[in-house]
Amino acid sequence: MFRKLLIANRGEIAVRIIRSAQELGIPTVAIYSDADRGTLPTTMADEAYELVGDDISSTYLNISQIISIAQQSGADAVHPGYGFLSENSTFIQACQEANITFVGPSEEAIRMMGNKLEARAFAKKLGVPVPEGITGTQEEILAQQNELPYPILAKAAAGGGGKGMRIVRSASALKDALISTSREAKAYFGDATVYIEKYLEEPRHIEFQLLGDQHGNLVHLFERECSLQRRYQKIIEEAPSPTLTPELRTRMAEAALKLGKAINYYNAGTIEFLVDTHQEFYFLEMNTRVQVEHPVTEMTTGVDIVAEQLRVAAGQKLSFTQGDLRQEGHAIECRVYAENPEQNFLPSPGKITYYHAPASVRLDTAVTGTSVIESQYDPMISKMIVYSSSREECIQRSILALEQYVIHGIETNIAYLRALLRSEDFQQNTISTKYCDEKTPEIIKHMEEEKQALDKFPVAIAGLIYNLYSSALQSTPSIWTEIGFWRHIPTVAIEIDGESVSLDIYRRDSNYEVHHNDTPHQVHNVNISDGQVDFLVDETAYTYYVSSQDDLSQQVSWKTYKFHWRRNDLMAEGRFSNKDSESSISDDRISSPMPGKVIQLNVKVGDQVKRGETLLIVEAMKMENQIIAPRDAQVKEVRVEVSGRVDKDEILIELG
Repeated sequence: MFRKLLIANRGEIAVRIIRSAQELGIPTVAIYSDADRGTLPTTMADEAYELVGDDISSTYLNISQIISIAQQSGADAVHPGYGFLSENSTFIQACQEANITFVGPSEEAIRMMGNKLEARAFAKKLGVPVPEGITGTQEEILAQQNELPYPILAKAAAGGGGKGMRIVRSASALKDALISTSREAKAYFGDATVYIEKYLEEPRHIEFQLLGDQHGNLVHLFERECSLQRRYQKIIEEAPSPTLTPELRTRMAEAALKLGKAINYYNAGTIEFLVDTHQEFYFLEMNTRVQVEHPVTEMTTGVDIVAEQLRVAAGQKLSFTQGDLRQEGHAIECRVYAENPEQNFLPSPGKITYYHAPASVRLDTAVTGTSVIESQYDPMISKMIVYSSSREECIQRSILALEQYVIHGIETNIAYLRALLRSEDFQQNTISTKYCDEKTPEIIKHMEEEKQALDKFPVAIAGLIYNLYSSALQSTPSIWTEIGFWRHIPTVAIEIDGESVSLDIYRRDSNYEVHHNDTPHQVHNVNISDGQVDFLVDETAYTYYVSSQDDLSQQVSWKTYKFHWRRNDLMAEGRFSNKDSESSISDDRISSPMPGKVIQLNVKVGDQVKRGETLLIVEAMKMENQIIAPRDAQVKEVRVEVSGRVDKDEILIELG
């Protein structure tokens, strides 16, 4: 085995690799940018080295610097994880020249399958079905714009992970799509080549996990379904696929193995397919690395894929054959992102102020309760993986776990994930890769209606209990002692998401009686631990999660729904304040909705703009966010420039 392993990555995948390496007794080396200083991978690894640089290209994509650290630390192997340099043939060459083992496939395999155009041509030659497509320069593709079979999909030829992909439904939208796709392709993959293909209606996304060694052995670990996606990025994956028939599963597995064997593939890799409504499948791409969603395969096969990667890279044979592998039970992975589904999945970087992880599930993450989600990296916070004996039970366990997963301080998609799992469409498996794009407005509306319909009384009680508990910590261990302050003023005025709730509190022996809308209720059996508040109102049990905010308000969570809780009556100690006044920023001042980097500026001082026109584009968390004009106006002032970084709420442009 290896003397020492350097992990050329960050975040949850770095943590994941470190854990498998530790189980194999391999010392580990972490690398980190200034923004990642003190994060979980750096504390878990045996050694940690800082990457010098201000952005991704000078840190996690800096081949020479990473090789230098590997040599300095004495590492004789490098695991790239996914993303960054995981499918970069130049990095493999650099490792070879430095006599460092690259934990992954051969350079030739990466080069052949890393470019979608070459991979498609290769698959077609082998007789594996592929969707028809064309490539060329932007000018060459535009010359054919009126003959293309719309809708089409514009894609980055060297891409993956949904980056640089756009649906184009008409010739008039093609030019802008090509420009944006080419720009993202160049930024993320160093190759601006674009190709387009026919967009399949109602497709399923199915992928097969391959594992091979350097002795000619290659197996598949069955399939995963990844059809629930937003912006072409997967958010819920499951294994096995509820869509495939046994006959189709066999045919797709054979096609995946045929592709892998034809290129003498070894280490971990994934063959991705699309399956249409007629149960016909088409080769999409091969990812020559470990996938984000590999845990669902590990849970249903019992194989530690990362450990096998390390063994294979060390020259060992696979410890099993195809006949030894079984797919048992069901696993679901939910990707938790720092984003706001209610605002078209707008990235939500920032500091986590409260973090409560669900129990009895697998949670792959590098996040702790004090973590900061940086704007320059992918917005994924964690992967929550649940295993059970059946799909139905796995869904229900996943829903329960999401209800116990609480993150305050930033927006997340936790409530949205729960809504997807609760939907009849998912439970009956009547979804496709288009589901989130088409159904999200309806899902968001249902979530809002459900939240509005919830009884705010227990929310008010939960927030008050925590509020009194926080105050009592400064003086006495009894939270009820603090209530004595209102012995002569029993009324407490609370505001929850703008809705007023008035409570009258009276002591009744060792418990308290709370009057709400002239109805008395007994509040008892209170327990508070790390922000979790358990109590009974009469005979009904409640569990809420509460944290204090900088503005002296609180966030209260219940089953993924978050409430803004504030006291509007003032205590003598002055610990509470009235609600903040409305923002004075008007449509004249255009601010950034998130921290990020300006990558395109379309206007200058004096320009006349129309409502809805794109003023500039701010890139945050690997996503492009168009900032549009709220009204017809003249540009009075431009306060930013291309490549400049901006903060949340920073004024970008003033309109006259």
